[in-house]
Amino acid sequence: MNNYETVFILTPVLSDVQMKEAVEKFKKLLTDQGAEIVNEEDWGLRKLAYPIDKKTTGFYAFLEFKADPSMIERLEVNFRRDERVIRFLTVKQDRFALEYAEKRRNNKGGKRHEARPQASETVKTRKTETAVAVEDVELNEKED
Repeated sequence: MNNYETVFILTPVLSDVQMKEAVEKFKKLLTDQGAEIVNEEDWGLRKLAYPIDKKTTGFYAFLEFKADPSMIERLEVNFRRDERVIRFLTVKQDRFALEYAEKRRNNKGGKRHEARPQASETVKTRKTETAVAVEDVELNEKED
């Protein structure tokens, strides 16, 4: 079994209940064929990069799953047949993408930018480094 992730965009004219029904339909399709759903995310209503069928927004849904390669063709055929789906993309995860996805899932609820210094700390550090560099130049000039 391989690891896959799929993102599909549903038409924005659907109600919240209809959108959830469509996502459940595709999840059920996967699980009925023996796939294991690893992660599911609802990204909500987002603006599209370009209009599709005169629509500028769409409901984004993300599924991460383990399945046999033969499952992908069946899933994509069902995406094409369903008029609620306006775009989809399914990608096989390599080991690097799998590691990244695990880290992303683990950091979902936590802070994402802990290692990044605050802007004021960066400015202070640069000022200190500049001051030290200026003092070194002044000391070298006095010694000459």
